[in-house]
This record gives sequence, structure tokens and C-alpha cells, in this order.
Amino acid sequence: QVQLVESGGGSVQTGGSLRLSCAASAYSYDSDYMGWFRQAPGKEREGVARIIRGTDSTRYADSVKGRFAISQDKAKNTVYLQMNSLKPEDTAMYYCAADSFLPPPPSTWTAGYWGQGTQVTVSS
Repeated sequence: QVQLVESGGGSVQTGGSLRLSCAASAYSYDSDYMGWFRQAPGKEREGVARIIRGTDSTRYADSVKGRFAISQDKAKNTVYLQMNSLKPEDTAMYYCAADSFLPPPPSTWTAGYWGQGTQVTVSS
């Protein structure tokens, strides 16, 4: 099985930046797609960004395009989410996910593997 460990969450003011990290225990067909989802109180979980590890192809939800960037370090089995120009509406619990497939954001998905979540809070 694939284990995912997230880090990098925290509290920032509007316009600030954070970099989330998700370290995977292995790379395989079962984790070729990795992505970030978020869930704010009272809202459904939504996809934020997706990367296909084998091709580096990336996709983003419209709400974060131009502000967030997903990337990977294949040698470290780690994916990152660079979050710039943060807004209060970005406040949510962010979850790293992995599977043999993930849909394009903002679609939600029942992924095969999930991290424990890391809180991102943006104050106005």
C-alpha cells in the first residue's frame, strides 16, 4: 500500500504563500496520479490540483489557476503544492491523494490513498 504524509500547512495573511508537501512511500501504477483536494467547513471536498507523475501533466481548478502550482520530485517520491496570492476562500483542510486515476479538478474523487490532511488558514 501507498502511504502519504503531508506537511507545510499553516496560517498566513491574504496575499501570502505556503508550500505543501506530500511524501509518498512508493511510486507505482496505484499512485501514478496524485493530487490535492480541499474541504472547507460546510462545503464538499473539491479537487485543487492534479499531476500525472509519469508525464508531469498538471491540471488545476479554475479557482486557483495562476496562483497555485503542483510539481514533483520523482527521486523523493514527493509532490508539492506551491500556493501564492492566498485568499481567505482558500482556507480549508488540504488532503493529498493518490490513485491509478484522478479526475481533473475541481471534481471530487474517492481516491485509493489519502494523507491525514494539513490545515491552511488565510486571514483577511
